[in-house]
Amino acid sequence: MPTLATRFARNVRVLRSEVALTDEQIRSVAPSIFAVSAHESRSRRYSYIPTIDVLTGLRREGFQPFMATQARVRDEGKREHTKHMLRLRHAGDVAREEANEVILVNSHDGTSAYQMMAGMFRFVCCNGMVCGETVADIRVPHKGDVIERVVAGAYQVLDGFTRVVEERDGMRAVTLERGEQVAFARAVLALRYDPEAGAPPVTEDQMLTPRRVEDSGSDLWRTFNRLQEHVTQGGLPGRGRTGRRMQTRPVVGIDQNVKLNRALWVLAQEMRKLRGN
Repeated sequence: MPTLATRFARNVRVLRSEVALTDEQIRSVAPSIFAVSAHESRSRRYSYIPTIDVLTGLRREGFQPFMATQARVRDEGKREHTKHMLRLRHAGDVAREEANEVILVNSHDGTSAYQMMAGMFRFVCCNGMVCGETVADIRVPHKGDVIERVVAGAYQVLDGFTRVVEERDGMRAVTLERGEQVAFARAVLALRYDPEAGAPPVTEDQMLTPRRVEDSGSDLWRTFNRLQEHVTQGGLPGRGRTGRRMQTRPVVGIDQNVKLNRALWVLAQEMRKLRGN
């Protein structure tokens, strides 16, 4: 079974597959999804429903996981309960260049409710994005019938993908001048690196350079995808604050990745509005 398994950093693994992941594969990178109980810090009012039970309910409704990961922990006692993320696709979603994905985030240590967001996966670069906050951001607390409400939330996210496709097609219709592309890249670098800490480690030109021929072009959609991949996946040669040679790092934290992806999507939307599309 062809899979993409990448160790982004110490104790952080992301597993993505071209076909639906099995429980055994998911457990190998995100054991907290299978936690047998809530973390000891949770009170009796905490309704414990393991993520694997929720995933079973989603699978019955045609949702299948294609990516899994969990957060790093400093306290090893929380490793089996820490925040984790799954990206799922519905059987009714026939993908071509991109696949619509429901992003599910949860934890069993009190750091997260069940949260569902809209995402899109690009096959050409094996990269996933988060589609802002305008489509859906469903949160289900650990109370009551969690499974039923998570399944309902997943369908709510699925219903919002019509707007995602409209946004994508709208971005494809916008051609950016070189100066606009550079301004977009500069804004993305400011999101990723604190401007008060000095110049970013890479240039706008590096951020705009495509990694593959399919991403060449000046339309807003392909420009956005180049910038999103570079800033979240890292790997660009640059120079640190002291001038030492280095490579940019990927964004490995679940919360940081979601926050940055959302900000990038909103920034692209605003650029489209400025162009009147």
